[in-house]
Amino acid sequence: MPDTNKGPGGSPARVNGAHFCPVSSQPIPTRVVLLAGPSGSGKSVLAARTGLPVLRLDDFYKEYDDPSLPRVPGSADVDWDSAESWDADAAVAAVAELCRTGRTDVPVYDIATSSRTGHETFHLERSPLFVAEGIFAADIVERCQELGLLADALCLRGRPSTTFRRRLARDLREGRKPVPFLLRRGWRLMRAERRIVARQTALGAHPCGKDEALGRLAAAAAGRCRRTPVGRGPVPR
Repeated sequence: MPDTNKGPGGSPARVNGAHFCPVSSQPIPTRVVLLAGPSGSGKSVLAARTGLPVLRLDDFYKEYDDPSLPRVPGSADVDWDSAESWDADAAVAAVAELCRTGRTDVPVYDIATSSRTGHETFHLERSPLFVAEGIFAADIVERCQELGLLADALCLRGRPSTTFRRRLARDLREGRKPVPFLLRRGWRLMRAERRIVARQTALGAHPCGKDEALGRLAAAAAGRCRRTPVGRGPVPR
């Protein structure tokens, strides 16, 4: 397994020592770090930097013809930023099976066509820790906690204007949706970003920047901390 105590270029990753716990002599079971944050906040890039196995939670989106898909109020657009557009039950089942057996069958989702194009087997390759990242990761924090699967839960946050530019550049490059839809969605999300972060925090994800997130991931990979029970406050509206 890669040395996750090192950052880019081999330099030590910054770790917040306040989150350390004494090392236990007991074997550490396979656990998950849930990585949430607004669309475009850099979750995928950060997860890849850890060297840990990464489960893409966005692959559990519902398909375009699902009658339960929510709509943006006052619009015909599907609200892909609502957790109702996502299959939380299937995501939790996949996380649980990975923690139990080290492998699971996951859908392959094409965002441009809003459809599942196949399935693949996801292996942990004997890693005791993996990252599950996606914009709805915070929505399953409590369930993963109750099942004893959770190592940590993080919510990446930054400047809404930076997130807007990063998200739009990515979505245009990948041809995810028609340009008018991307602009409408991007403007709506930029205005709502602070509320999105507040909601994910209320669901149990720790809000932080990339450096702190990498530090907490390094601590979790080293097995130095056990997740404490999630404290949930009221969800902002």
